[in-house]
Amino acid sequence: MFVSTPVARTGAALAATTLAALLLAGCGQDDDPIVATPSAVPTSAAPSGVASATPTTTTPGAAASTTAVDREITVTIAKRTVDPPTGRVTVGKGELVRITVTSDVSDELHVHGYDLGARLPAGIPGTVEFRTDQTGLFEVETHESELVLFQLVVR
Repeated sequence: MFVSTPVARTGAALAATTLAALLLAGCGQDDDPIVATPSAVPTSAAPSGVASATPTTTTPGAAASTTAVDREITVTIAKRTVDPPTGRVTVGKGELVRITVTSDVSDELHVHGYDLGARLPAGIPGTVEFRTDQTGLFEVETHESELVLFQLVVR
């Protein structure tokens, strides 16, 4: 037979509260892409033998990577017009790609599928650099103005 005492109830309540806190902490991630802030340039490194996008995002004041890229894509947005016009850009799997976008209004760059992004202060280029470790068709867009800049095809 189980006898409930105040000490047993307090211990059980404390254990339940601790478990709930741990579970909520693990679910605290939001769905926003990796976005650079002026104070930090996020990068990630995978253990050896594991493929990774290894993103590098930069914003004003942060230096872009000096590594030679396989494909550099530059886009300008002025008065909601994308230059070069929206289309498809094809790259090979495993290539190092650098996307630089300059917008006449503040916005945010987002690379779907790779879930990468960069802030775009008005008139100042924002850059995302990553290795294409996934094949497929990925939209590159702005969040605020919802403009599709191009579709990245990785083969």
